[in-house]
Amino acid sequence: MQNSLILLRGLPGSGKSTLAHVLEDDQSVVLSIDDYFTDKNGNYSFVFSENHKAYEACISRTSDAIKNGVKKIIIHNTFTMDWEMEPYFKLASIGSYRIFVVTVENRFNLKNTHGVSNGQLKKMAEKYKVVLF
Repeated sequence: MQNSLILLRGLPGSGKSTLAHVLEDDQSVVLSIDDYFTDKNGNYSFVFSENHKAYEACISRTSDAIKNGVKKIIIHNTFTMDWEMEPYFKLASIGSYRIFVVTVENRFNLKNTHGVSNGQLKKMAEKYKVVLF
């Protein structure tokens, strides 16, 4: 079976992280920009000025996973804009990985664990783009 790169996209609180761990198995790795802001004890502390470093770290870790031949790479980020996914598309093509983009929606009124306000969620939703074909 061909290796797979799965991008889980959605607004905060949609269940991306939960789904990532449901899909996880012994031949996979789960990555996120949130990993950069999470300490060894699981405490999350977002620093906006460090966000670009978090994106770079996630891309770098994905590249390493591809180089190491990880069978299934699962990445859960908001991916509200196309440019956020493009580096992963390039990495997948270089490594001959099948790529899946899965949109996760908050259909059950889940609460986001990152303290993102409703106003900010609305702004994110407005720029969220879904490709139809």
